[in-house]
Amino acid sequence: MADNLPAEFDVVVVGTGLPESIIAAACARSGQRVLHVDSRNYYGGNWASFSFSGLLSWIKENQEKSENSDECEDWKKLILENEEVISLNKKDKTIEHVEAFCFGDQDSAKDVEEAGALPKLPVFGASGAEGVAQDPNKECPPLDSAVARAESCEPEKAASVDTASTVEENDTEVNCENEGSPSVSSSESALDLGKAEAAPSEVSAQEPKKIMYSQIVREGRRFNIDLVSKLLYSRGLLIDLLIKSNVSRYAEFKNATRILAFREGKVEQVPCSRADVFNSRQLTMVEKRMLMKFLTFCLDYEQHPDEFQDYKNSTFAQFLRTRKLTPSLQHFILHSIAMVSETDCSTVKGLQATRKFLQCLGRYGNTPFLFPLYGQGEIPQCFCRMCAVFGGIYCLRHSVQCLVVDKESGRCKAIIDHFGQRISANYFIVEDSYLSESVCRNVCYRQISRAVLITDQSVLKTDSEQQVSILTVPPVDLGQPAVCVIELCSSTMTCMKDTYLVHLTCPSTKTAREDLEPVVQKLFHLNTEAEKETENEELEKPRVLWAVYFNMRDSSGINRNSYSNLPSNVYVCSGPDSALGNDCAVKQAETIFQEMFPTEEFCPPPPNPEDIIYDEDELASEESGLSNSPETKPEPSSEESSSRGSTAVNKHSEE
Repeated sequence: MADNLPAEFDVVVVGTGLPESIIAAACARSGQRVLHVDSRNYYGGNWASFSFSGLLSWIKENQEKSENSDECEDWKKLILENEEVISLNKKDKTIEHVEAFCFGDQDSAKDVEEAGALPKLPVFGASGAEGVAQDPNKECPPLDSAVARAESCEPEKAASVDTASTVEENDTEVNCENEGSPSVSSSESALDLGKAEAAPSEVSAQEPKKIMYSQIVREGRRFNIDLVSKLLYSRGLLIDLLIKSNVSRYAEFKNATRILAFREGKVEQVPCSRADVFNSRQLTMVEKRMLMKFLTFCLDYEQHPDEFQDYKNSTFAQFLRTRKLTPSLQHFILHSIAMVSETDCSTVKGLQATRKFLQCLGRYGNTPFLFPLYGQGEIPQCFCRMCAVFGGIYCLRHSVQCLVVDKESGRCKAIIDHFGQRISANYFIVEDSYLSESVCRNVCYRQISRAVLITDQSVLKTDSEQQVSILTVPPVDLGQPAVCVIELCSSTMTCMKDTYLVHLTCPSTKTAREDLEPVVQKLFHLNTEAEKETENEELEKPRVLWAVYFNMRDSSGINRNSYSNLPSNVYVCSGPDSALGNDCAVKQAETIFQEMFPTEEFCPPPPNPEDIIYDEDELASEESGLSNSPETKPEPSSEESSSRGSTAVNKHSEE
């Protein structure tokens, strides 16, 4: 049971976001005793992925914003006279302004059940799709936390635990795996999933392409909707870490197939590789030569400082104008290759971004980007699995009441969980959203505007429907942020057949809907009264079937000194940032790990089973086991066999 956890660990990690999960994996790999807890019932925090019904439940939870006021305070008896406490948040306050809309044909979806969903216990109420329509004033019965703890897992059990979606789990989980636990490749789980869902896919193929809302609800398990939208640079820090630590064996990836640009009201494909440039029909021969010459310069721009030295204090956009590039080439380089701001990015940073883009080309495909199958939320779970393999203990739905701090030394000594158990540790990792307002009163947070759309067509139709596209929409007014659009097809395992999942992201200036809806109206057709007059003109645009807007806190880049009265052995991990890649999370995780354990290697490769050197005692026991094989084992005498037989009979008769 979770209320009988060990009383002492080396590292306690609160929150299962990407930085926390990387740190937990690195600590467990270096031999530390790790406890990894999360008050949510799913892995990932704001890095998580949800099925459609799971996302509806998440929307309902963040729209209600109810507070738990009936908390038991018996844990305060565990605080000694020379100790003080730092209370932690019980409610996530990082999500604001959540607005969901259904633009598709809203036929009756009240009695529609999600295909393949497991039957739920009566105490947990209806499904996620019905849960949104429930009366918000109606109180839910309390959830009894059940904890499953295993010292070692069988292969089949490990597969079910590791590959199952934790979004819909309602019980507290504790997973403990030893180094000898077998690993299950994601390809096997994907194969099993494909077999299990073969029948629904055949049915959906026969259905008309006009998507009903009931179809989205019914096929909700085919959706894996990320709260944060990111891609992985093929030579980025996260890919290097996945390869180095061998965590990549737990995930599968798909190449982003094309880079798009939005110019003069049209979406067009950007040639970025050498082959694309020379095969492009939208560029003249002169433009092709100009583009290749500039891209070649960017690859080794540091060797030619005289060409950009005079423009160090200028913006990258101003520098591009001096390179005799046509307006279309300037647009492609600025918004689709470097992907930087037109007003804020300096020349050097623009050249660095362009070089990074070019260096990542060709490693795994024709673009620099990879996307994890089943969504970005798989990546934190991969590192959690590595931590569990090396002995880490996991508890979901396990909240922490407070940190216990020694008044004399100023160091954190322990945590107290919601069961009232006191757990001691040497180091504590806490995700920013768990810190109370008193600790964060001097912190100035930024916000990220997010939108997730389900559409019926791609923003740029081609012969192949299975395209993973990235598009940067430049701002209408100078000083406003550009909007990053990522469009995912059904082969990424993030949406149902004949639909596309579209993510829009930008730094916030207003609410998410105010920031992003103008871009949505440019690219897509909304089935609203205002657009019915121009419906004939909008037929070529993809239709939005369903959409959600929300603002997410951006806690990246905050100085540690901004937090008030933070103990020296407590480290804070930030949530997702607005950047396209994951470098910020990886850098933060490595920095924190090196501060805790400066002599240890960060996430080294796991040992090859053939290279493991066993102790002499283990070798001796193994040899003795071999010597007692059936071929060499002496046969018992008749007296011994008869006595053994009688003993067995007597024991059986006594029973």
